[in-house]
Amino acid sequence: MQGFGGCFNELGWTSLALISDADRETVLTELFAPDKGASLNLCRMPVGANDFSRGWYAYDETPGDFSLEHFSLANDHETLVPFIRAAKQQNPHLRLWASPWSPPTWMKKNGHYAEAMPFPGWPANNIRPDQVGHEGEDMFLQEERYFDAYARYFGKFIDGYRALGIDIETVMPQNEFNSAQAFPSCTWTPEGLARFLRHLGPEMQKRGVSVFFGTLERGNPELLNRTLADPEAARWVRGVGIQWAGKDAIAAIHRTHPELTLYQSEQECGDGKNDWSYATYCWDLMRHYLADGATGYMYWNISLLPGGASHWGWPQNSLLTVNPADRSYHWNHEYYLLKHASHFVKPGARRLDLDGTMNDALAYANPDGSVIVLLRNASAQERPVDLVIRGERIAGMMPADSFNSVRIAAAQG
Repeated sequence: MQGFGGCFNELGWTSLALISDADRETVLTELFAPDKGASLNLCRMPVGANDFSRGWYAYDETPGDFSLEHFSLANDHETLVPFIRAAKQQNPHLRLWASPWSPPTWMKKNGHYAEAMPFPGWPANNIRPDQVGHEGEDMFLQEERYFDAYARYFGKFIDGYRALGIDIETVMPQNEFNSAQAFPSCTWTPEGLARFLRHLGPEMQKRGVSVFFGTLERGNPELLNRTLADPEAARWVRGVGIQWAGKDAIAAIHRTHPELTLYQSEQECGDGKNDWSYATYCWDLMRHYLADGATGYMYWNISLLPGGASHWGWPQNSLLTVNPADRSYHWNHEYYLLKHASHFVKPGARRLDLDGTMNDALAYANPDGSVIVLLRNASAQERPVDLVIRGERIAGMMPADSFNSVRIAAAQG
């Protein structure tokens, strides 16, 4: 296991900015300080705008600026930079990876950040019918000068954040490359991604930054294989980010490509209600991804306002909710579920096989020799459980409809 985390989104910081300095410090300590709360250590961030940014932006929207003379991180200084710095104050060893939702619009065929009409009730995005994109289409302009400029755009992003004391260790070329969305998005074919990876890989190698394939949101491992069929692109791919329907491909990818690191790159987001039933569904997601080879697990929104609506009109769940009326906050069910794993399962832990009649569980051996067992009792009644670890039997009772963590100290002698 490499770690657990969430995503640094702009609306996460603007919501946290509403609470007092003391409360925000408490929240960030609980989220990021090692061994104190959730102990988050591996997090995601966007490259430019995503669906939970304040609005559309890119780092260089000057058409034809192939030299990137107008590249600027000014927008991020208001939100993402202070958010990440505040987290790193709690955990100086926090690891980061990044992906874009859309390139600058002048690098796209449709000249627009979005690729779909808004849903009923969503804010207008002013996209025309002729600008709508489709799955299986390369919306990025497939010319060498655009590939080269976009790879250097990634490089300037890495360099700019590094100059601010924020190191980003991994990038993925595109969030959900199959999905034409009403918010920032860009569809690619696997072959188009391969063409770009030939440029992105060398630029990232100069900076000691890894490149993953992703993020994959379809349950088809052949999408990865088609990119890896290009040996010049495949040489740069060190892992895969997998989310949403991509969960149906993770087992096959892990079996076929055991050399690749697998991240669950975005937990499914819910509907803004933050209810218990969705937390139980998220346990099923966590168990599925981790049991099938994921070594990094990323929650999505860290903090939102009540209802969790994005700038683009989509309500989603979050680890905590900030009430702007009285500037209070509360933790949601999914936070406590994540903490059941992230507080106890340490970086470097190895997943253990389980045997017996109880399969709604995960187990890990930590580097310090302790063993962690995560258990779900989905029944409406209290339920007994018997664990046998290193020949020692441990018996207990699980409350009805509960998540449970058991830590067994390292064996002595």
